[in-house]
Amino acid sequence: MKLYFHGHDYKYAAEQMLLTLFPDQRPEYPQAPPAPGEDALTLSLSRGTVWATAAARLTYHGQIYGASRRCKLEELTDSLSTDRALQRILKLAFYDAGVAARGNEPPWGALTGVRPVKIPTRAMLAGATPAQAEKVLRDTYRVSPLRRKLAMDCAQASLAAKRSLKPEEVSLYVGIPFCPTRCAYCSFVSADVGKALKLIAPFLEALSQEIKATGAMLAQAGLKVRTIYFGGGTPTTLSAPQLDRLMGELAEHIDLSACTEYTVEAGRPDTITREKLDVLARRGCMRVSVNPQTMRDSVLAAMGRAHRGEDILGAYALARDSGIHCVNMDLIAGLPTDSLKGFRSSLDQVLALAPENVTVHTLALKKGSRLMEEGGAIPSDGEVAAMLEYAWSALRGAGQIPYYLYRQKYMSGSFENVGWCLPGHESLYNICMMEELHTIVSLGGGGVTKLVNPATGYIERVANPKYPKEYIEKIDAVCAGKERVARFHDAL
Repeated sequence: MKLYFHGHDYKYAAEQMLLTLFPDQRPEYPQAPPAPGEDALTLSLSRGTVWATAAARLTYHGQIYGASRRCKLEELTDSLSTDRALQRILKLAFYDAGVAARGNEPPWGALTGVRPVKIPTRAMLAGATPAQAEKVLRDTYRVSPLRRKLAMDCAQASLAAKRSLKPEEVSLYVGIPFCPTRCAYCSFVSADVGKALKLIAPFLEALSQEIKATGAMLAQAGLKVRTIYFGGGTPTTLSAPQLDRLMGELAEHIDLSACTEYTVEAGRPDTITREKLDVLARRGCMRVSVNPQTMRDSVLAAMGRAHRGEDILGAYALARDSGIHCVNMDLIAGLPTDSLKGFRSSLDQVLALAPENVTVHTLALKKGSRLMEEGGAIPSDGEVAAMLEYAWSALRGAGQIPYYLYRQKYMSGSFENVGWCLPGHESLYNICMMEELHTIVSLGGGGVTKLVNPATGYIERVANPKYPKEYIEKIDAVCAGKERVARFHDAL
């Protein structure tokens, strides 16, 4: 769709709303005006003596739709509040015109960000009641009743997590960018071990250096580790001796006395062995993921996974035998060749195992994934909606509650990913990461450290090199960069 701006240059806000309303469209910024009847949006911003007004004029399938929104100039007190207020009215004006053109509203209404829970959470922190916070979702952003319920449940979990945190606490992420093979939907930077086996040993040597530098920095800054999360990639791509050494070095060089949650993404069943799980349990892992994504063999094959449904059952049994008390299982709604019947069967099989956590993702067509590049038949938005509705009913019926959620670009139906748990088994790390409640210090390949000022919400990001070879080559700079964490927290 051709986009034209007058009186502003808020491209990102317009592009976010375009993706929400018309996910098959991509933004264009031509110099020439559109041809008569051509799909196009003109988004204007003007200021009077009292009001700032946003106006949208949308041409879609030959029809013209108009809408406007405004805010008082007194809301524009500083650069941050000005940007937020002006982008809000611009997006809402576009939304009103777009809904008229579509003839229906998206499930998340006018919300475009990846973290919708922040809106009711901020409202309640400012003194609003839960009913008042939900009213903002309903009246300002026109979020549907089911999504409002999800957001409010997760907001309560976020507030509880925030109350549990201490000022000196941070979380730790350890990125292991290796996988046995690459799944069709995956865009994470990870190396196929069949092609990158020679990089694992030098990668672990470099990670050992970063662990030591991080431990020294945390001690100097007086910071304590509250949660640990091993992600990737697939951390259990490493051998049992490699995991033992890595987790041992972590405990040796970083004070873990305040750690209350230790998660390792075992993930793929073809990397899970009794020996590895015994190492995880002995080294303090409290939560492990065994992620089927689907229990259907035909769908697993379409994804490019070598394992089958029965392998998932075997890996889950090994996890239970290991003594690790909390198990998470992931499923994806909308996978290629899957169906509502197949998804229901997968979820029913997972719930029969009674894991403490179940995460239901919606397929996102990610740039760089094989699925995005090569295409393929995927379930319709309507089928995905039915999958998610069944998931909500079945999970609540099994005693699970939603505790965190997030959205992604190019997600089927503009839906969401939701973490569910049995009460008392919320993953604090997941909440802190998604709601940006405190600093996450990242180690390893592709890790992004988030430096968070909880009082203001200000965030700085420090990214480690993405690729294993680059990470190894730049490890001295990576280690030196850890001092930014100490300086940031000293300034708080």
